[in-house]
This record gives sequence, C-alpha cells and structure tokens, in this order.
Amino acid sequence: MTSPRATTQSVSLRTSNADIAAVLERTAEVLRAQGAGPFRVRAFQHAAAMVGGLRRPVVEILQEGGTDALERLPGIGESLASAIEEIAHSGRLRMLDRLEGFLAPEDVLRTVPGIGGELARRIHEELGVQTLEDLEVAAHDGRLAAVPGFGARRLLAVRESLESILRHAARRRARLARLRERLGTSRPPVAMLLDLDAEYRKLAAAGKLRTIAPRRFNPDRKAWLPVLHVDRDGWSMTALFSNTARAHELGKTHEWVVVFYDRDGLEDQCTVVTEHDGPLAGLRVVRGREAECAEHWRRTA
Repeated sequence: MTSPRATTQSVSLRTSNADIAAVLERTAEVLRAQGAGPFRVRAFQHAAAMVGGLRRPVVEILQEGGTDALERLPGIGESLASAIEEIAHSGRLRMLDRLEGFLAPEDVLRTVPGIGGELARRIHEELGVQTLEDLEVAAHDGRLAAVPGFGARRLLAVRESLESILRHAARRRARLARLRERLGTSRPPVAMLLDLDAEYRKLAAAGKLRTIAPRRFNPDRKAWLPVLHVDRDGWSMTALFSNTARAHELGKTHEWVVVFYDRDGLEDQCTVVTEHDGPLAGLRVVRGREAECAEHWRRTA
C-alpha cells in the first residue's frame, strides 16, 4: 500500500475546523474585495463551508491520510488542499498575508509558539532575524538566549517548534517537487508573465486598480500598493509592485513588479524588471529567465 503523498505528522491540534474555515472565508472576502475572479472566490467560500461542516477535525484527516485525503472531499483540489494543510499546521495562510499586505519580519516570527509581538520586534531589531531559518540558527548559536525574555524553557520550546515547522516546510517543498515532475512544468510562460506585467503597470498608472496598505515600510498605513488578480490558462496570478527593502533603497517600488502564481497546488513567484545593460537594455525581463525573455523579444521584434 502506498503512503499518502504528504502526510502531516506534526499538525498543531489547537487548530480547529472553525479556525481553518475562518481563514478560508477571510481569504474569499479579500479576494472578492480586490477584484479576483468569481470562480476563485467561490472556491474558497466552498472550502470554508466544507471545512466548517466537517464532523471530523481536519488535523485528524491530515494525520491519517495527508493532503490526498483532503482532495477526496467534494470540491477540494490540490491547491485548496495545500492551503488547508498550511492553515491547519500554522494557523495562517501566506497567500492571505500577501493579499492583506506583505508580511513584516515580526509577523513571520510571531508564527512560532511562544513568540509574541514585542518579543518578535526585539529579535528582529537586535539580531537582524527575518526568516524562520535565521531564527533557527540564532536559537542554536547562543544569540537568541541573550535576548531579554528568553529563559531556558522558552528557548527549548522555540527550538522544538521550529524543528516541527521547518520539517513541515521541507515536506511541503518535496511534495511540490513531485508535483512539478508530474505536471512537467512549474512556471507560466514568460510571454504570459510579460503580458501581465504590461497590463498591471498600465492599469496602475491609470489608477484603475484597487490598492492595499502594505505592512512593511508604510508607517502611515496608506493604501498605495495596486493589486491585480487574473486567471489565465489554469494559472491564478497576482501582480503587485515590489515592496522590498531593496526596492525602496533603489527607488524601484513603482518599476519592479512581483507576480505570485499557483496552479494545481504549485506556488511560486517571480519579479519583472527593466533591464538596463546588455542586449536587453530597455526591455522588461523576468529575473532568472533572461534567456527565455531574449527569445521572446526576438520573436516579437
């Protein structure tokens, strides 16, 4: 008998069906408010109703059968099963965090049990920790123990929680790798990404897109960041201007465009920029896929 594709061994039993349904419903609300396609909105609404009406806890279903078991529920495909698994494990959904405004490092650190808002801020400011991987290193090299508020018991609890969370993330990456192999592709064509980039920048410049208030580098909580959701050839894609520290440093917050995309449980992102040097100077390119972009622009010249 073959084992489930992704069996979750360490799901937090504190994540109830009601909690999972609430995150799914909130995702549907935000997608609808930001102009996402009705099919995608209804899919999350259906998933929320499905989970909320289950008699068995989702965490038990995941522990026994992994995401395969979730996909056997009516209307739950690979993407929704993956989302439900993520919420069951962490209580959060990264896609919803993106939709509501890019996560600040403090928000990432607060996903670890035992780390509250003030402690997360202190860890980020004093140690420069931004990711859970950074936090794991700091937890084992002595730096985290030196942060006020960390005793031996809390440090041990954080180490154990991180081990579980990062082990789950590794299993998730392995499952995605298997999906990529099975589907044969894991990325939208560069032509599709460049078309979306052009459409997004045109609509943003005309003021025709809804805007969100990013959490990072936005102390006044102004809703300045335009967002565009589209569904094309089976891909669900979201385009936003880059709100990274590097983009702000170089003044590229209205030039670099980040595209998040997912299909059949596969999730990834890319950044589209204007090339300033070489044969592609002045043209838009997808970072990391310059050769494909060169061929695209050669064909369309």
